[in-house]
Amino acid sequence: MTTSVGPEGRGEPAEADVGGRQQQAARLADLLDRSARGQEEAFAELYDATSSRIYGVVLKVLRSPDLAAEVTQEVYVEIWRLASRFSSERGSVMSWMVTIAHRRAVDRVRATVSETRRDTDWARLDEETPHDKVWDTLEHRLDTERVRKGLDSLTAVQREAVGLAYFGGYTHREVAGLLKLPLGTVKTRIRDGLIGLRDALGVEA
Repeated sequence: MTTSVGPEGRGEPAEADVGGRQQQAARLADLLDRSARGQEEAFAELYDATSSRIYGVVLKVLRSPDLAAEVTQEVYVEIWRLASRFSSERGSVMSWMVTIAHRRAVDRVRATVSETRRDTDWARLDEETPHDKVWDTLEHRLDTERVRKGLDSLTAVQREAVGLAYFGGYTHREVAGLLKLPLGTVKTRIRDGLIGLRDALGVEA
């Protein structure tokens, strides 16, 4: 027996695919609605159904599995908190969640170079750096405002690397992971940045 496939037959897989996506979207909308009403089991189901996608979005921005896992948890805390504010008029549940995830990831990157993190232990140096003396001199002889102005004198790449290492509290290896650069390149940027900062502020090594 032979079976012919006409235009209608060719259309069935696409229709089934659309139908599956619609069912999934409806399921997520229901789970989010129930979560907004405080149903923890529904939120657990929502997490199981979406966490791999959300983690992937965050990881693409941060490039660090550990950081991505941490930020993904923050994303779901925010989703739980804002569930009642979701409006289907602004898109699907998944697109809303992805937007939150992307914003959180970008905020984490920005936070690593933010001046609000300057109270972090500036003296924390990776054991691999040979320039403890340079930073110790700066830490003990310069106040916050002068250091901030000195950072403005650095190149953008130097300022970014120094900011992550000393304002963000990351090790050199972690900075290399965030910037997607070889460890040696990152060390050079930090070294040159510290020397440039020292020179800009007139501090003797």
